[in-house]
Amino acid sequence: MVLPRIGTAKAWRDAARGLLARGVAPAEVTWGGTDTPRGLFDEPSSVAQSGDTSVPRSFISMADSVVWHSDPSRFAWLYAFLWRLRDAPHLMTDRGDADLARLRAMEKNVHRCQHKMKAFVRFRDIGEAETPRRSFAAWFEPTHHTVEPTAGFFQRRFADMDWRIITPDISAIFEGGTLRFIEDQPKPGLPDDASEALWITYYRNIFNPARLKVQAMQSEMPKKYWKNLPEAAAIPDLIATAPARARAMAEAAPTLPPTRMASAQEQQRAFASSWEGSDDAFLAAVKGCTRCPLHRHATQTVPGEGPAKAALMIVGEQPGDQEDLQGRPFVGPAGHVFDQVAAEVGLDRATAYITNAVKHFKFVPRGKRRLHQRPNAGEVAYCKWWLEAEIARVTPKLILAMGSTAALALTGSGNNLLKRCGTIEAVAGRPPVLISLHPSYILRIKDADQRAEARQMYQRDLGRATQMVQERAGPIGLAENGPE
Repeated sequence: MVLPRIGTAKAWRDAARGLLARGVAPAEVTWGGTDTPRGLFDEPSSVAQSGDTSVPRSFISMADSVVWHSDPSRFAWLYAFLWRLRDAPHLMTDRGDADLARLRAMEKNVHRCQHKMKAFVRFRDIGEAETPRRSFAAWFEPTHHTVEPTAGFFQRRFADMDWRIITPDISAIFEGGTLRFIEDQPKPGLPDDASEALWITYYRNIFNPARLKVQAMQSEMPKKYWKNLPEAAAIPDLIATAPARARAMAEAAPTLPPTRMASAQEQQRAFASSWEGSDDAFLAAVKGCTRCPLHRHATQTVPGEGPAKAALMIVGEQPGDQEDLQGRPFVGPAGHVFDQVAAEVGLDRATAYITNAVKHFKFVPRGKRRLHQRPNAGEVAYCKWWLEAEIARVTPKLILAMGSTAALALTGSGNNLLKRCGTIEAVAGRPPVLISLHPSYILRIKDADQRAEARQMYQRDLGRATQMVQERAGPIGLAENGPE
């Protein structure tokens, strides 16, 4: 079956409809275009077939795109799937069907090529100043046969001017409000456009070096189109100078008006953690904290406790029900687990500074019970002011972060806690942070074997932290205690 290069979609539909009506199996048909070599036993046939058949509307839409793909076997794949579709209309929704997946991939490629054509066609003025309609021409090299299905977009957008899009395959000509297509046009010698220099200048000025991602840019703007894009000549220089330009932007003074800049700096200072008062004043300030809504329902603030210059700081998540009532950290069920494991590894609780990332109890009432609720990132951020102040006052050699909330507050990430357990992470301007489980996590595990394994991990980390602060008189460095 020979299909024309122009009007291919309609020709394929007519031919497929006729073949289907006559019951011609896919294996009996050889599809091709006017330039396809004919087989030894092939008999040429026109597309003047007729017949009525009914197929899902979604197939027609897909076929109208796939016929423009550059794969020569696209017509055969479409007809073979159409043949199966007669008795199984549900195939159009079967995501596991390999034939449908192949056709959908072709459809996607054609749509992508159409999108690139709309984005990367660059017209140049070829008309005379005296003519009533302006005239433009462009040279474009599409990956698939997408000029004909995409021409309608340019016809609607540039209806008040004459234009032509010349390609090595099919070219679109729009003159006097009439659109037509012609085959095999040579590449025209297009004149320079006086506005290109202005366009390149505009492109260079809107290019943001701080947001440059070369791989993503080349995915959206493949190099094969660069040779016909005037702005592409500036891209190598923009990429090469992007790091220096980004550094210059970062070092430049803020461009905010002075009044707004002062306000912003004042807000920044308010979020900066610092405390220069006495211990008693610090404790009073913590207990009077109203930085986030958690203080409204909690019984009281639960500050950290321990020696003012403890070598080891242990940070948990937030106070629980008992901690909220007693005003001390780690005195509830999780605290009992902590005390048991601490005794097993030889840690004297009185020698460590014990605190929480969040100082107020967050819960929801259920009858007479108060069910613990995990603090969100905003609440952790608000309470980080106090945690930073505690670290600055105590200046520990090592911090043990128990649980994801503590890890978030101390390292900026609470993700992948199980993988990070037992590792020491470095944070600028802060003592090393050893990541571990939270005792409450161990209590929540129902499987006895898993609970025993988690407890063993926790014991290992607490023991390691104890050993490190006991054996090292000086600061604990990551060179000897890096992640395992």
